[in-house]
Amino acid sequence: MSQLQDNFGRRFHYLRMSVTDVCNFKCGYCLPDGYRPNGKQSFMTLSEIEQLVGAFAEVGTQKIRITGGEPTLRKDFTDIVRAVAANEQVKTIATTTNGYRLQQNAQEWYDAGLRRINVSVDSLDPRMFYQITGENKFDSVMRGIDAALEAGFERVKINAVLLKDLNDKDLPRFLHWIKSTPIDLRFIELMQTGLGEEYFNTHHLAGADIQARLQAEGWQLDQSDVDDGPARNFSHPDYQGRIGLIMPYSPNFCSTCNRLRVSANGKLHLCLFTEQGLDLRDLLQSPAQRPELVERLHAQLRLKKETHFLHQGFTGVTQHLASIGG
Repeated sequence: MSQLQDNFGRRFHYLRMSVTDVCNFKCGYCLPDGYRPNGKQSFMTLSEIEQLVGAFAEVGTQKIRITGGEPTLRKDFTDIVRAVAANEQVKTIATTTNGYRLQQNAQEWYDAGLRRINVSVDSLDPRMFYQITGENKFDSVMRGIDAALEAGFERVKINAVLLKDLNDKDLPRFLHWIKSTPIDLRFIELMQTGLGEEYFNTHHLAGADIQARLQAEGWQLDQSDVDDGPARNFSHPDYQGRIGLIMPYSPNFCSTCNRLRVSANGKLHLCLFTEQGLDLRDLLQSPAQRPELVERLHAQLRLKKETHFLHQGFTGVTQHLASIGG
């Protein structure tokens, strides 16, 4: 069948696949009270993941990001990477991690087929890192980033959520770091979720403010790449690293949407914010179900909305970002 496409002409070649909603950090913008299971969890098995990847590859998915929670808490994480890498139609395999297990496992994951890695580092001040994440793991995470660079990853990105009155003073420190370090630094504008209204009102910082500051200091907007999605990427001739801004409240943010999400319990989410999700798990039990699964994907894409409605204060059913992988 043809590539997944919605009624607005957007094509979807990127899948964010959550494998667990468990996380061992307590970030204030996501899980301030730590992970609290909602009943007995039953996450997709390795076999179900293989069926899911096969179906998405058949409809044009070329990039798969393994997400969580903290995806590397799965004991079979390396096996999941191998399973995705075994599908030759998937060109890029990535993950997003808090870096907790990165130092010890970077080379093993690379050898299994992982090629891109995003590490969440919300501050380069160890005390602020602890305040935001609830974990005193700054030095360990930074050693993990060094291990990823040494392992040969094609691209190492650092994710930092912009937080007013917390890490907003860290920009000079971040810039100093990427002057001689070839990483991509991603600043992500804080998004409101169902459980985070008060936190959002206190700490939201407009990404446009950071963009204006960067451009005033000589950073230039790069031409968009097909893999960039909604990120606006900036480079500077004096810096080895790049900066990307993800600004969900900016005009036309959704016009370049190229990604879909599947939660750890096998539900398809057309948007991070707008709907309950459609169960796919009943069609992940056998390769013989592939045609029906592919048809279900195409049918759901015809229902995708044009935008996320965050501007109207509508956050959908997403209680916290760990629930469907951010």
